[in-house]
Amino acid sequence: MTVRKRCLLWDWTNTKGVPAAMDKVDFSGPIHSVSNWNTWTPPELKGRAPFRPMVRTDGQTSGNDWANVENSKETIIHFYNEPERNGISAQHAADVWNKQMIPLRQQKGKKLVSPSCASDANGQAWLAEFMTLIRPTPPDYLGLHYYGTDSSAAIKYIEDMHAKHPHPVIVSEIASISRDYSAVVGFTTHLANWMDETSWIYEYGFFGCMRAPADTFVSPQAQLMKPDGSFTTLMYKLMREQPMKA
Repeated sequence: MTVRKRCLLWDWTNTKGVPAAMDKVDFSGPIHSVSNWNTWTPPELKGRAPFRPMVRTDGQTSGNDWANVENSKETIIHFYNEPERNGISAQHAADVWNKQMIPLRQQKGKKLVSPSCASDANGQAWLAEFMTLIRPTPPDYLGLHYYGTDSSAAIKYIEDMHAKHPHPVIVSEIASISRDYSAVVGFTTHLANWMDETSWIYEYGFFGCMRAPADTFVSPQAQLMKPDGSFTTLMYKLMREQPMKA
Protein backbone atom coordinates (compact mmCIF):
# COMPACT_ATOMS: atom_id res chain seq x y z
CA MET A 1 0.00 0.00 0.00
CA THR A 2 1.31 3.46 -0.92
CA VAL A 3 2.24 5.69 2.01
CA ARG A 4 1.09 9.17 1.08
CA LYS A 5 3.13 11.64 3.14
CA ARG A 6 5.10 13.63 0.57
CA CYS A 7 4.26 17.30 0.08
CA LEU A 8 5.34 19.00 -3.14
CA LEU A 9 7.09 22.29 -2.33
CA TRP A 10 5.98 24.18 -5.44
CA ASP A 11 7.68 27.55 -5.77
CA TRP A 12 5.19 30.37 -6.20
CA THR A 13 7.05 31.64 -9.31
CA ASN A 14 6.09 28.43 -11.12
CA THR A 15 2.49 29.64 -11.24
CA LYS A 16 3.44 32.47 -13.60
CA GLY A 17 6.49 30.92 -15.25
CA VAL A 18 5.77 27.23 -15.83
CA PRO A 19 2.22 26.44 -14.69
CA ALA A 20 1.86 23.58 -17.18
CA ALA A 21 4.57 21.67 -15.29
CA MET A 22 1.95 20.84 -12.65
CA ASP A 23 0.18 18.67 -15.23
CA LYS A 24 3.19 16.34 -15.16
CA VAL A 25 3.04 15.76 -11.40
CA ASP A 26 1.87 12.27 -10.50
CA PHE A 27 -0.55 12.65 -7.58
CA SER A 28 -1.46 8.95 -7.54
CA GLY A 29 1.73 7.94 -5.70
CA PRO A 30 3.52 9.14 -2.55
CA ILE A 31 3.04 12.87 -3.36
CA HIS A 32 -0.35 13.88 -2.01
CA SER A 33 -0.26 17.60 -1.12
CA VAL A 34 1.21 20.91 -2.27
CA SER A 35 2.63 23.99 -0.54
CA ASN A 36 3.88 27.25 -2.05
CA TRP A 37 4.72 29.26 1.12
CA ASN A 38 1.63 31.41 0.51
CA THR A 39 -2.05 31.56 1.40
CA TRP A 40 -3.27 31.41 -2.20
CA THR A 41 -3.75 28.12 -4.00
CA PRO A 42 -1.85 27.65 -7.29
CA PRO A 43 -4.62 27.65 -9.90
CA GLU A 44 -2.71 25.05 -11.90
CA LEU A 45 -3.25 22.57 -9.06
CA LYS A 46 -6.86 22.26 -10.29
CA GLY A 47 -8.03 20.48 -7.16
CA ARG A 48 -5.87 17.43 -7.81
CA ALA A 49 -4.40 17.38 -4.28
CA PRO A 50 -4.84 19.12 -0.92
CA PHE A 51 -3.14 22.52 -0.61
CA ARG A 52 -1.34 23.68 2.55
CA PRO A 53 -1.88 27.43 3.09
CA MET A 54 0.90 29.15 5.03
CA VAL A 55 0.75 32.28 7.18
CA ARG A 56 4.44 32.80 6.43
CA THR A 57 5.07 36.14 8.17
CA ASP A 58 3.06 38.96 9.73
CA GLY A 59 2.29 40.08 6.18
CA GLN A 60 -0.15 37.21 5.82
CA THR A 61 -2.12 38.01 9.00
CA SER A 62 -4.22 40.73 7.36
CA GLY A 63 -5.73 41.83 4.06
CA ASN A 64 -6.32 39.46 1.16
CA ASP A 65 -3.86 36.91 2.50
CA TRP A 66 -5.74 36.53 5.76
CA ALA A 67 -9.04 36.44 3.90
CA ASN A 68 -7.65 33.50 1.91
CA VAL A 69 -6.91 31.69 5.17
CA GLU A 70 -10.29 32.44 6.74
CA ASN A 71 -12.15 31.35 3.60
CA SER A 72 -10.00 28.31 2.85
CA LYS A 73 -11.61 24.90 2.68
CA GLU A 74 -8.23 23.24 3.31
CA THR A 75 -7.83 21.36 6.56
CA ILE A 76 -4.20 22.12 7.59
CA ILE A 77 -2.76 25.63 8.04
CA HIS A 78 0.95 26.38 8.52
CA PHE A 79 2.03 29.23 10.80
CA TYR A 80 5.26 31.24 10.34
CA ASN A 81 8.30 30.13 8.38
CA GLU A 82 11.62 30.51 10.24
CA PRO A 83 10.29 33.45 12.32
CA GLU A 84 13.50 33.64 14.35
CA ARG A 85 15.24 34.78 11.14
CA ASN A 86 12.54 37.30 10.30
CA GLY A 87 12.56 39.42 13.44
CA ILE A 88 9.46 37.84 14.96
CA SER A 89 9.68 37.21 18.70
CA ALA A 90 8.22 34.09 20.29
CA GLN A 91 5.96 36.30 22.42
CA HIS A 92 4.57 38.12 19.38
CA ALA A 93 4.04 34.81 17.58
CA ALA A 94 2.22 33.42 20.62
CA ASP A 95 -0.03 36.47 20.72
CA VAL A 96 -0.94 36.11 17.04
CA TRP A 97 -1.38 32.35 17.48
CA ASN A 98 -3.93 32.79 20.24
CA LYS A 99 -5.68 35.76 18.67
CA GLN A 100 -5.94 34.57 15.05
CA MET A 101 -4.86 30.98 14.57
CA ILE A 102 -6.62 29.25 17.48
CA PRO A 103 -10.04 30.60 16.39
CA LEU A 104 -9.49 28.84 13.05
CA ARG A 105 -9.38 25.57 14.97
CA GLN A 106 -12.17 26.41 17.37
CA GLN A 107 -14.58 27.85 14.82
CA LYS A 108 -13.60 26.17 11.54
CA GLY A 109 -12.05 22.88 12.63
CA LYS A 110 -8.65 23.59 11.09
CA LYS A 111 -5.50 21.66 12.05
CA LEU A 112 -2.63 24.00 12.95
CA VAL A 113 1.11 23.56 12.34
CA SER A 114 3.51 25.29 14.70
CA PRO A 115 6.09 27.72 13.31
CA SER A 116 8.82 25.86 11.45
CA CYS A 117 12.23 27.06 12.63
CA ALA A 118 15.73 26.38 11.37
CA SER A 119 17.49 23.49 13.09
CA ASP A 120 20.29 25.62 14.57
CA ALA A 121 20.52 26.66 18.22
CA ASN A 122 18.59 29.90 17.67
CA GLY A 123 15.76 28.07 15.94
CA GLN A 124 15.53 25.45 18.67
CA ALA A 125 15.54 28.07 21.44
CA TRP A 126 12.87 30.16 19.69
CA LEU A 127 10.62 27.13 19.23
CA ALA A 128 11.08 26.03 22.85
CA GLU A 129 10.03 29.47 24.09
CA PHE A 130 7.03 29.56 21.75
CA MET A 131 5.85 26.10 22.79
CA THR A 132 6.08 27.10 26.45
CA LEU A 133 4.06 30.25 25.83
CA ILE A 134 1.27 28.37 24.02
CA ARG A 135 1.16 25.33 26.31
CA PRO A 136 -2.61 25.79 26.94
CA THR A 137 -3.26 25.98 23.18
CA PRO A 138 -0.76 23.57 21.57
CA PRO A 139 -0.43 22.91 17.83
CA ASP A 140 -1.87 19.88 16.11
CA TYR A 141 1.46 19.34 14.36
CA LEU A 142 5.06 20.29 15.13
CA GLY A 143 6.66 22.00 12.12
CA LEU A 144 10.36 21.30 11.52
CA HIS A 145 13.07 22.22 8.99
CA TYR A 146 16.34 20.43 8.38
CA TYR A 147 19.21 21.07 5.96
CA GLY A 148 22.50 19.22 6.15
CA THR A 149 24.59 16.42 4.68
CA ASP A 150 24.29 13.63 7.27
CA SER A 151 21.01 11.72 7.08
CA SER A 152 21.58 10.02 10.43
CA ALA A 153 22.07 13.42 12.06
CA ALA A 154 18.84 14.58 10.44
CA ILE A 155 16.96 11.62 11.90
CA LYS A 156 18.44 12.23 15.33
CA TYR A 157 17.42 15.91 15.19
CA ILE A 158 13.84 15.07 14.22
CA GLU A 159 13.61 12.40 16.92
CA ASP A 160 15.05 14.76 19.55
CA MET A 161 12.62 17.52 18.63
CA HIS A 162 9.68 15.13 18.74
CA ALA A 163 10.80 13.97 22.18
CA LYS A 164 10.94 17.59 23.41
CA HIS A 165 7.65 18.55 21.78
CA PRO A 166 5.58 15.34 21.50
CA HIS A 167 3.18 16.19 18.72
CA PRO A 168 2.79 14.61 15.28
CA VAL A 169 5.47 16.10 13.03
CA ILE A 170 5.32 17.83 9.67
CA VAL A 171 8.80 18.32 8.22
CA SER A 172 7.87 21.26 6.05
CA GLU A 173 11.35 21.67 4.52
CA ILE A 174 14.22 19.20 4.32
CA ALA A 175 17.10 18.69 1.89
CA SER A 176 20.73 17.72 1.54
CA ILE A 177 23.10 20.65 1.01
CA SER A 178 25.85 18.42 -0.41
CA ARG A 179 27.15 19.33 -3.87
CA ASP A 180 27.71 15.63 -4.63
CA TYR A 181 24.70 14.17 -6.42
CA SER A 182 25.15 10.62 -5.14
CA ALA A 183 25.31 11.96 -1.57
CA VAL A 184 22.12 13.97 -2.18
CA VAL A 185 20.32 10.87 -3.45
CA GLY A 186 21.56 8.85 -0.48
CA PHE A 187 20.37 11.51 2.00
CA THR A 188 16.99 11.85 0.29
CA THR A 189 16.46 8.11 0.04
CA HIS A 190 17.38 7.43 3.67
CA LEU A 191 15.18 10.23 5.02
CA ALA A 192 12.19 9.56 2.77
CA ASN A 193 12.13 5.87 3.60
CA TRP A 194 12.56 6.53 7.33
CA MET A 195 9.84 9.20 7.39
CA ASP A 196 7.47 6.97 5.44
CA GLU A 197 7.94 4.27 8.08
CA THR A 198 7.74 6.55 11.13
CA SER A 199 4.19 6.67 12.45
CA TRP A 200 4.40 10.06 14.16
CA ILE A 201 5.59 11.86 11.03
CA TYR A 202 2.46 13.04 9.28
CA GLU A 203 3.95 14.72 6.22
CA TYR A 204 7.23 15.98 4.75
CA GLY A 205 8.45 18.07 1.83
CA PHE A 206 11.83 18.02 0.10
CA PHE A 207 13.13 21.40 -1.01
CA GLY A 208 12.35 22.31 -3.63
CA CYS A 209 10.50 22.33 -6.96
CA MET A 210 11.80 25.56 -8.49
CA ARG A 211 13.71 26.51 -11.62
CA ALA A 212 16.76 27.90 -9.81
CA PRO A 213 18.20 27.42 -6.32
CA ALA A 214 16.66 29.85 -3.83
CA ASP A 215 20.10 30.92 -2.58
CA THR A 216 23.72 29.78 -2.40
CA PHE A 217 23.05 27.69 0.71
CA VAL A 218 20.78 25.13 -0.95
CA SER A 219 22.35 22.59 -3.26
CA PRO A 220 21.78 22.69 -7.02
CA GLN A 221 22.07 18.89 -6.89
CA ALA A 222 18.97 18.69 -4.69
CA GLN A 223 16.74 20.67 -7.06
CA LEU A 224 13.55 18.96 -8.17
CA MET A 225 13.08 21.16 -11.25
CA LYS A 226 15.38 22.19 -14.08
CA PRO A 227 15.65 25.79 -15.39
CA ASP A 228 13.26 25.00 -18.25
CA GLY A 229 10.56 23.76 -15.88
CA SER A 230 11.06 20.05 -16.52
CA PHE A 231 11.61 17.72 -13.59
CA THR A 232 14.91 16.32 -12.39
CA THR A 233 15.61 12.64 -11.84
CA LEU A 234 15.32 13.23 -8.10
CA MET A 235 11.81 14.63 -8.55
CA TYR A 236 10.77 11.55 -10.52
CA LYS A 237 12.20 9.33 -7.81
CA LEU A 238 10.17 11.17 -5.15
CA MET A 239 7.05 10.90 -7.29
CA ARG A 240 7.37 7.25 -8.20
CA GLU A 241 9.58 5.29 -5.83
CA GLN A 242 8.48 3.84 -2.53
CA PRO A 243 10.64 2.71 -0.96
CA MET A 244 13.13 4.98 -2.67
CA LYS A 245 16.27 3.38 -4.10
CA ALA A 246 19.74 4.87 -3.74
